[in-house]
Amino acid sequence: MTLEEKRSLNNTNVIQNVILENREKLSVSGVLDVLSFDDQIVIIETELGLLTVKGENLRINKLNLDSSEVVIEGEIFNLSYSEKDVIKNNSGIFNKIFK
Repeated sequence: MTLEEKRSLNNTNVIQNVILENREKLSVSGVLDVLSFDDQIVIIETELGLLTVKGENLRINKLNLDSSEVVIEGEIFNLSYSEKDVIKNNSGIFNKIFK
């Protein structure tokens, strides 16, 4: 299934789980893609918009796009969502995130 097919199927009744355990382990469902990552920031495209995870020593321990899941471990300081419409404007994604 392509990314566009997943987006069209997921427009109705979207359920997304974000589970943070002790600020060290983050499990997210409803993941479409990981757009960018390093040890301080991970940018995830989800069914509900862009999810930005900030912290230190971040690492992706599990990524399964077939089941739409990702697990991130490290010292997590901040989680923030951007509106889904930002995804359509690729030139402005990073400008809005890194203001």
